[in-house]
Amino acid sequence: MAKKVIGQIKLQIPGGAATPAPPVGPALGQAGVNIMDFCKAFNARTQADQGTIIPVVITVFADRSYSFITKTPPAAVLLLKAAGIKKGSGEPNRTKVAKVTRSQVEEIAKVKMPDLNAASLEAAMNTVAGTARSMGIEVIS
Repeated sequence: MAKKVIGQIKLQIPGGAATPAPPVGPALGQAGVNIMDFCKAFNARTQADQGTIIPVVITVFADRSYSFITKTPPAAVLLLKAAGIKKGSGEPNRTKVAKVTRSQVEEIAKVKMPDLNAASLEAAMNTVAGTARSMGIEVIS
């Protein structure tokens, strides 16, 4: 028989750097999950993505056990890394802060493909390009 799910927790944590400090500790403590156990398991799974923000969905069961899945980093984080900047534009419609090439957008779309609901790579590229535009990053050919 399947375990009864009592909740889901969604967090964005730097890869390999989960600690019991907020926001991880309070969110998991509230659900009754063993915080240190989760931190060790998450850090082991995301050791290769050191420092990159990794979204995680934690499913908590009635017996206080849990399972979690990690997702691909947000498109905005990947775009910032590709453009080599710290943050996007405050006025994206007026001020452009960086440029990325179409091939960089394609690489990001390939990384994000498992988490996007796009039917094709071209549709995923359009999604990533839209994120870039909203951040004040120009997509050039």
